[in-house]
Amino acid sequence: MPDAPLLGQSTTKKVTLDDGAFGARFSGPLVHQSVRAEQAARRRGTAATKTRGIVSGGGAKPWRQKGTGRARAGSSRSPIWTGGGVAFGPHPRSYTFKVNRKEQREALRSALSLHAGRGSLAVLDAGAFDAPKTSQALDLLDDWGQDSPTLVVLGADEATAALSFRNLARVAVLTAAGVGVTDLLGAASLLVSQGALDELTARAAQPSAREKAGEAA
Repeated sequence: MPDAPLLGQSTTKKVTLDDGAFGARFSGPLVHQSVRAEQAARRRGTAATKTRGIVSGGGAKPWRQKGTGRARAGSSRSPIWTGGGVAFGPHPRSYTFKVNRKEQREALRSALSLHAGRGSLAVLDAGAFDAPKTSQALDLLDDWGQDSPTLVVLGADEATAALSFRNLARVAVLTAAGVGVTDLLGAASLLVSQGALDELTARAAQPSAREKAGEAA
């Protein structure tokens, strides 16, 4: 069974991790697919250009069809004219694509198991922060001695600990509901509170029989 040290207490303790969520085999293709899906969903997709129908002007024919010796032209806003519209330019769109829930769970398990396997995962006692104190959070990370950048995952009700970590350099603070595979892989070390650990374990756990029946339907 994988385990992780418990930080924030005077005595060093070990927290036993769920083997299903933190002891899985790393699946590179599923992790790659999930990272691509998360990064694509974060794209704004607001790039836009004006076509010849949107550019102002160009309503009148520049010159008559025949007799001038020049090439025939119907509008001064043609894409081949200076100041004309853009042909085949980008338009607002969504870059999202679907990843199945089973594949998302497997990718999350792979990312969590990677941290657990290399010893870059620790559990935080969020109750040790009675008030927001950045120096206390910095001392805790220094005593841990792991490489940065560090991802701190907390519960939604652990605001005091979040305020203590958020101003530290190369430290990102996220809630357990908002953390993704991209965030986990981009961090060299992972610090999780007990409440967030339970939530991540539930997210990465194997689907129940009822969920399997719903997916099959």
